[in-house]
Amino acid sequence: MRGTRRRKYVEAVLVGERLRVSFPAWMSMADARVAADELAERMRRRVDAETIDVAARARRLARAHGLPRPASVRWVDNMERRWASCTPVDASIRVSARLAAVPGWVLDYVLVHELAHLVVPHHGPRHAELVDRYPFAERARGFLVAVDLGLCNLAAEAPPGEAIAG
Repeated sequence: MRGTRRRKYVEAVLVGERLRVSFPAWMSMADARVAADELAERMRRRVDAETIDVAARARRLARAHGLPRPASVRWVDNMERRWASCTPVDASIRVSARLAAVPGWVLDYVLVHELAHLVVPHHGPRHAELVDRYPFAERARGFLVAVDLGLCNLAAEAPPGEAIAG
């Protein structure tokens, strides 16, 4: 919706099941569509992430794989290049909301990878050994590489043990 009072930025508000996007009068329709698509994608990720208790999932994985329990695990919307990050000093883990769309076994791999940083803060042989305790680590790494290369989408769902088509 083109706003007569809106001067500087685009705004999106979820109204029921619809996303209402307001934009300045000076913005072209093409630019407004691009902005609306980006905001819709952000909102979809946020809604998807809210349905997954990522902290409980991380605690369960830490217990199952003999890794330390994190102090905090949360979704973040501002992570565009990384899948997740860990700060070992305060045992906090941040997970990109983009991962809310991946199959659970891929999210679990990313969480195990970050939990391993609570033991080994860098990427080295010991870190790899800890991460490889997760039975689908190699397959999940391949899935994420394929997503990065644009060979498959985030929501491609294939159970472990079956090939994922691009």
